Amino acid sequence: MTTLCLGEALVDLVCERPIADIAEADAFVPSAGGVAANVATVAAREGARVALAGGAGDDSWGRWLRTRLGREGVDLRWFELRGGTRTPVAFVAVDARGEPHYELYGDDERSVLHALAADGGEAALDAADGLFLTSNPLVDEEERELVLALRERALAEGRPVIFDPNIRLQRWAMRSHAQQMANACVKGALLVRATLAEAALMTGEEEPEMAARALLKGGARMVVLTLGARGAILRGELKADVPGVAADVVSTMGAGDTLTGILLARLQLSGYYPASVAAALPDAVAAAARATERWSAL
Repeated sequence: MTTLCLGEALVDLVCERPIADIAEADAFVPSAGGVAANVATVAAREGARVALAGGAGDDSWGRWLRTRLGREGVDLRWFELRGGTRTPVAFVAVDARGEPHYELYGDDERSVLHALAADGGEAALDAADGLFLTSNPLVDEEERELVLALRERALAEGRPVIFDPNIRLQRWAMRSHAQQMANACVKGALLVRATLAEAALMTGEEEPEMAARALLKGGARMVVLTLGARGAILRGELKADVPGVAADVVSTMGAGDTLTGILLARLQLSGYYPASVAAALPDAVAAAARATERWSAL
């Protein structure tokens, strides 16, 4: 069995020096990107079995991306290269504080919808023992219906759901709609992993304990809130506080995906035993700190 990850894959073109604007870049280095692809890759590196449902264009970048995901051990049965579609490419500028800024080019391909269109994802979910999703496939109405239906079926059949909001407000027409859709994925989730900023957006609570409590009240079994350099907290069925790890930060773009990928892997390898999250959190925080010392997400 495997964990089915729903969401995007794209190519990051990263300028590997601090710049304030893309116009200042003189060179870019390609790497695989997209939160679902990144999380799946990290989990596969940790020994978990993960499948990615999504896709890219049937072009040079799409083939490049698929080859690299395959080399990492990600199951690509439900990863589709579509003709007539351009693979999304994100040009990334990282400022002096290590914060990335993106300019995205390529087609909005509704990759999950197209990859699972043949049977609405039935076969993919049948082959999975867990489900990972973010809010990104919830922006488009048709794709949202498919993703939420798979989530409901997973919960009804006792398959654990892991949710990472990964809220990108620029993708949403209204802030309130992003909040609504993200909160719709909290109830029943085995684990919600969010930044404090995302949790504050979803709950209106800016203090970590209160934000975590609100997400638990919303129906999550466990919540991990990441607090940047201050580490992370786990609340819910288990409780843990993990301090931050010192790092020479050049870019924060891969930290969250690295942390989520490690937690997902440890959950899957343990048969989704909740205590594995508490056991894995120190390693995940340390790996996230190390991720900030490189330019690319992975």
